[in-house]
Amino acid sequence: MTRTLVLTVDRDNDLGLKTAIRGPVVGRKQVLTAALRLGIADPEESDTNAILGALHQHDNLAETNSETDEVEIAILTGDEKVGVRSDRAIAAQLEEVVTEFQPDQAILVTDGAEDESVLPIIQSQVRIDHVEKIIVKQSKGIEGTYYYIVKALEDPKWRAKMLVPLGAIMAVFGLGVMLPDTLGGIVIGSLPLIFGLFILSKGLGIEATVGRIAQEMRENADAAMFSSLLWTTTVFSAIFAVATGYDMYIELEATSNYSVVWIGVVHSALAWIVIAFLTSTAGFMLLRLQKGSFSGRLIVLAVFGMVVYSFLDQGLQIAMDVLTGAGYEFSVQGIWDVMLEPLMWIAVLWVTTTIVRAVQARQAQAERYWGI
Repeated sequence: MTRTLVLTVDRDNDLGLKTAIRGPVVGRKQVLTAALRLGIADPEESDTNAILGALHQHDNLAETNSETDEVEIAILTGDEKVGVRSDRAIAAQLEEVVTEFQPDQAILVTDGAEDESVLPIIQSQVRIDHVEKIIVKQSKGIEGTYYYIVKALEDPKWRAKMLVPLGAIMAVFGLGVMLPDTLGGIVIGSLPLIFGLFILSKGLGIEATVGRIAQEMRENADAAMFSSLLWTTTVFSAIFAVATGYDMYIELEATSNYSVVWIGVVHSALAWIVIAFLTSTAGFMLLRLQKGSFSGRLIVLAVFGMVVYSFLDQGLQIAMDVLTGAGYEFSVQGIWDVMLEPLMWIAVLWVTTTIVRAVQARQAQAERYWGI
């Protein structure tokens, strides 16, 4: 006997939001009822077609399989906030269905790539023999294209993805046209820079990090106010670093060579950069303390940042003295004077690391179970 499970996944939980039906929905009658209620609630919802496609697969298998084989159909629903939360909900519902039906194989019916992204989650619990994508047939004329664009703009999720970047680009371009020639050229030239930074943030996953920080701030409202003040200080410190570096660039551009100019720019902005790093680290500390997940590693990171700053500060100052002809005396006393501050921060880093490790070891011993 072969047990086949026909699955369809509603990752963003349109079924639950529009019909108040909670997943998992198991059984042909229950799934058909869910499809009808979803179709009535929103006739343009693509998940309805996916559910009907799963019912089509279920009925075909029920007709062609032998009498000893069993076929079951189920709908798995995720969460409105697509991501970790929705995938965990789908995994839990799948485990419930698999435990009850115990399938030998499965068929996945989807309406797009978003639902197909949960394929590894399903494969971790049951073997998938076939994946079917339901594509709704529509006219290919200009009217149909216009219809899709209008519907995408009415959807809050797609509206944010399409209109926000377009609006930002148009606003920057309009501001550049209105300003005088020099400033206008700078503003318009910043468009490729902004677009490049956006692509870079996507590639490095900065967007997900920012989203996680925002979620932690919502969950820890008490610490969010103070951490917001610290991160505001971080932003202003970064602005001051750019302004200070630009002022130094204007001052040295006409009188010094290329190397001296850029060493001077970095050295003048270094203090503000470190302040921005320390305030952002302090903001993370507050959130971790409020959440109860503070481990002391952020303190070690902050002290390590001061070690790096002390070495860079002294090294850039020596480079400026040598390149500008001010001279530098390579003597024991001179090296000692230069290395004193970095060595002090190294000692502070060693003490801090030792204390943090000792506290972590004590916490681990306190939480250990001795069988008493």
